[in-house]
Amino acid sequence: MDMLSESGGGIIEALNATVHGNGTRTLVLSHGFGFDQSVWHYLIPYLACYFKVVVFDLIFVNPNLYDPKKYSNFDSYAQDLVCLLDQLNVKKTIYLGHSMSAMIGCIAATKRPDLFEHLILLGGSPRYLNAEGYYGGFERSDIDKIFEAINENFPVWVQNFVPMAVGINNSAAIAEFEYSLGRMKPEIVLSVAKTVFLSDLRLVLPQVKVPCTIIQSREDIVAPTFIACYMKENLGDDATVKILETQGHFPQLTAFPLLLDALNQVLSIP
Repeated sequence: MDMLSESGGGIIEALNATVHGNGTRTLVLSHGFGFDQSVWHYLIPYLACYFKVVVFDLIFVNPNLYDPKKYSNFDSYAQDLVCLLDQLNVKKTIYLGHSMSAMIGCIAATKRPDLFEHLILLGGSPRYLNAEGYYGGFERSDIDKIFEAINENFPVWVQNFVPMAVGINNSAAIAEFEYSLGRMKPEIVLSVAKTVFLSDLRLVLPQVKVPCTIIQSREDIVAPTFIACYMKENLGDDATVKILETQGHFPQLTAFPLLLDALNQVLSIP
């Protein structure tokens, strides 16, 4: 029995899942590294007018339930997503996954394609490390420095990393991410960072047999535009790319009108 089962609450409670709106179509929003479901707060009021919007926290948000061994790979996160959607009794959802949740959704779609009608991959990446013929944006030395900084002086690392990731001088977004990331336990952040930055999920892409839309900022230190083109070429179903004319890894905070315009087109909102 794992820690989730021992918690006594179901997956809905464990992931703090909430539902907004009562539309006939279900839209699932899944956040990325270092944040929680609050990252969607600008989008939810609008999207809930047209969809049943499901938001939840990835398990690392709850330090009492996070098991670093179990969640050392993306498969366990994907299994949580599948279990959550089954418990909510929803099928053919539209899934919007940001950052690490983009690939969580891709893996879940390979396991249970019946749960997904469309994947929207926002600032995602199947691999962050550069390789021959592949530009992930980071050298191994860059990643090692991140791990070292988290381990040696977590508060200072947060102060340095957050503005770079936000990528634009937006004090509100910087404050939100700094608060969310900074309140996490350093050992959990380090564990999740290793899972994310050392991942290589490129072979998952051809197995995805669900239509996808890839959305990325024009400039994003975490997910360069090469990634969008690479994913489009390698995904196993129809895929389109939308580049937002903005900077940074969190357009849902810093450029949400642009992101909503893109989502309106993808989701055919009247």
